[in-house]
Amino acid sequence: MAKSYLYYLVGAFGDPIAENPTRVMFEAAFRKLKLQWMYLNINVRGGDLRDAVKGLRAMNFSGINLTIPHKVQVLKYLDSVSKDAALMGAVNTVRRDGVKLIGENTDGKGFITALTGDAGVDPKDRHVVLLGAGGAARAISVELALAGSKEIIVVNRTEKRGRELTALLNKKTPASAAYEKWDNTFRVPDGTDILVNATSIGLFPDVEARPDIDYESLVKYMTVCDVIPNPPRTPFLNEAEKRGAQTIDGLGMLVYQAAIAFKMWTGEEAPVEEMKRAINAEFGL
Repeated sequence: MAKSYLYYLVGAFGDPIAENPTRVMFEAAFRKLKLQWMYLNINVRGGDLRDAVKGLRAMNFSGINLTIPHKVQVLKYLDSVSKDAALMGAVNTVRRDGVKLIGENTDGKGFITALTGDAGVDPKDRHVVLLGAGGAARAISVELALAGSKEIIVVNRTEKRGRELTALLNKKTPASAAYEKWDNTFRVPDGTDILVNATSIGLFPDVEARPDIDYESLVKYMTVCDVIPNPPRTPFLNEAEKRGAQTIDGLGMLVYQAAIAFKMWTGEEAPVEEMKRAINAEFGL
């Protein structure tokens, strides 16, 4: 019997990209469902993104994930963008629809699923402090706002980006948002319910780095989240755990956002438990 050797291609564009463990989950899912698909990590520098998207089209990729630093820049190279991704101003997943490339954002939905499903935390009426104002921060803050978070404080070193995100939240969502400039050690305000590190601080290979905050301001009633998947236990989370706070690492968000992308690309329901097992085994968990 004849066999097809054609593989459908998907993957991730980023810089850096070597630390991205997403491929482990997708390849496990493809094997589980016996799909002839392949996921590639592709290092694309910021100035090369336009050409990379052209290559995506030419090589008939079925989709791509975007990570640092491409989630915002990629919007101008796509044929269209979903309503929620347009609202967030960031794309982390591109899917193909015929010859068109459509931008989506699964980051925020993946984060909310990890927060509510795995940690049992309802964001409704909660006070949130968000470290960062990049693509991941945009997606997470919008989803938190739409889920009913009462107040979101955006803490960012670049004032322009921080104020742009707070303006978006105040104009387009029900939440009340404010900006705090991050030019010194930041003290987390009393009454904060959820603290999220949505920056790349602590990402492999700089695994000893941690956000410059006053860790004595963390208390046990807080839920402290990190979006970084590699390593899953960051110094940021370890410090929060020492003070009795509930912690959520980046692996849950990674799995759930990937499961949404999997369905977009293949049309099949993602084998989420298989993906969890694969990523946990990768980190010895």
